[in-house]
Amino acid sequence: MTGEITVFSGSAHPDFAEEMCRILGVELAPSRTTRFSNDCLQVQLRANCRQRDVYVVQSLVPPVQENLVELLLMLDAARGASAAHITAVIPHFAYARSDKKDAPRISIGARLVADLLATAGATRVLTMALHAPQVHGFFSVPVDHLNAIDVLAEHFRSYNLSNTVVVSPDLGNAKMASALARVLDVPVAAGSKRRLTDDTVIIDRIIGDVHNREVIVLDDEIATAGSIVELLRRLRAEGAGQISLACTHGLFTGPAIERLKQEPDIAEIVTTNTVPLPPDSQLPNIVTRSVAPLFAEAVHRIHVGESISSLFSDEPTYG
Repeated sequence: MTGEITVFSGSAHPDFAEEMCRILGVELAPSRTTRFSNDCLQVQLRANCRQRDVYVVQSLVPPVQENLVELLLMLDAARGASAAHITAVIPHFAYARSDKKDAPRISIGARLVADLLATAGATRVLTMALHAPQVHGFFSVPVDHLNAIDVLAEHFRSYNLSNTVVVSPDLGNAKMASALARVLDVPVAAGSKRRLTDDTVIIDRIIGDVHNREVIVLDDEIATAGSIVELLRRLRAEGAGQISLACTHGLFTGPAIERLKQEPDIAEIVTTNTVPLPPDSQLPNIVTRSVAPLFAEAVHRIHVGESISSLFSDEPTYG
């Protein structure tokens, strides 16, 4: 086993790092980020890293580019300070949507950012609910990819689910919706979605039976809520009953909060704390469940060399 655990936090979500450290029983190590007069950032890690197992916690949330550069500088500083292992803990990996070349002469941003993290010094990445599974393969270093299915399922377990169906907004997310449905022992349905722009989609039908059923809509993230509003329109047209929303990453960017305010029949919006929720993004029906305990357990297992995959499987693991 390597030396002691040392955890640093970037500026994006220090509360998450603090909670993770409390669970691990370690102090959050101090760091300082300053800005030169020419707008360049400088990071100083203010704790010993030599031969230690270093974890840098930073969600890639707005301002994404600022937080990404700060993370890269922190990783580079840890490498220069002779850390034994350096894990980038990224609860929300923003560039995961840029996973393919679907227009001429564009960058595959997810692959580029994966390369940048490794170049900066990350020897491992710990993240959650990547938007597209293939992003996992863009990394040249090991990636531990967590999911929030059990955390979200735990929220709904106490409900009467005898007439409930889990609905995915599109077929691409149907696998995760099926996983939640399996844990809750309820059926699953999915929307047939076509994306016109980043903020505009069309859902022309629902595959599966939602008529007179209570619905849990599961998505990996809610950004502008454009897809969600379109899905709600289709669900109502199909005769669905009470609707709840669930997602891993509650970004609620741009017009999202105003759009959701205009949907008074949403029973609740359940999200996790991978993304900090600012005061102006609070709604009475938003419920936040913490995944910091899951990340803390993953950090512990990485440190002592235990399996991460067994966190999400009932099957025995060997090595």
